[in-house]
Amino acid sequence: MSETPRVLVTGARGFVGRQCLEPLVEAGYEVHAVVGPNGTRCRPNVEGVSWHGSDLLDPVATGRLVHELNASHLLHLAWFATHPGFWTGEENLSWVGATLHMLREWWAAGGRRCVVVGTCAEYGPHELCHERDTTMQPMALYGACKHATHQCLAAAAPGLGVSYAWARLFFPYGPHDQTRRLIPYVIGQLLRGEPAECSPGTQVRDFLHVRDVGSALAAQLSGEVTGPVNIASGRGVAIRKVVTEIGELMERPDLLQIGATPLRGDEPMKWVASVDRLRDEVGWQPSLSLRQGLEETIAWYRCELASSSTYPLRPFQPECESSG
Repeated sequence: MSETPRVLVTGARGFVGRQCLEPLVEAGYEVHAVVGPNGTRCRPNVEGVSWHGSDLLDPVATGRLVHELNASHLLHLAWFATHPGFWTGEENLSWVGATLHMLREWWAAGGRRCVVVGTCAEYGPHELCHERDTTMQPMALYGACKHATHQCLAAAAPGLGVSYAWARLFFPYGPHDQTRRLIPYVIGQLLRGEPAECSPGTQVRDFLHVRDVGSALAAQLSGEVTGPVNIASGRGVAIRKVVTEIGELMERPDLLQIGATPLRGDEPMKWVASVDRLRDEVGWQPSLSLRQGLEETIAWYRCELASSSTYPLRPFQPECESSG
């Protein structure tokens, strides 16, 4: 009988990370999830997952954790992701070093297969992004730091005999998203009966429900596809359509104020992924349509609002609609 593969998941309490845990357990992994030193108190309740608190920005703590767990697989999502500062924050520089140090320790401990999460911001403002053909033109410090990390990983992996994939996320949405992002902002305003001020919404984006994102990352880790892979739906949709659909599903289209805020001057008008590698090589496709995903997301926020006395006090403020 073959040994059960052990996976180390970083950023496991985050918006995307928590959605990877159940698919990994179902795929037969022994799952070890890492959160910050004090984060185990607020961890998702997922059966079959062992939790570890550690500061991944501390190289000594990281080395100790990686060698103690001796995981054959690694899914690395941890990064500085606080809105709105992640786009230009100097913390991105720290995460380049921390990620490369963790990878080096994991390789030394006998690691065999890893998936590291990147971003569509590595491409820059291209209308259609192909992993092999599109010129890299990173946007802001965030995209530049992610791209630099990928370049180091790509150069080192062949000589170390490690199988790696680089997952470029586009525009995930769904439960547990930060309230400054567009979709939770609109839902929150409508739930509270308040106007949702939006741009004209002519920008086209590639949205994918976060549950599908978690499923795709788990499938990527279990496969053998190497190099960059876009994690997206492959379908562009205008932001105006997304906002309008939310209004219709919540029966409050009267609260939508489309065009109340201007477009940002540096905002790409179209940002969509080619998903040929994800579909044909990884063998994965989304399980939810955009409408189904929005219905699930609205239901989750409605339940959260009803069950939490603090939730209505959180500020709903629209964040940059182009940030993935």
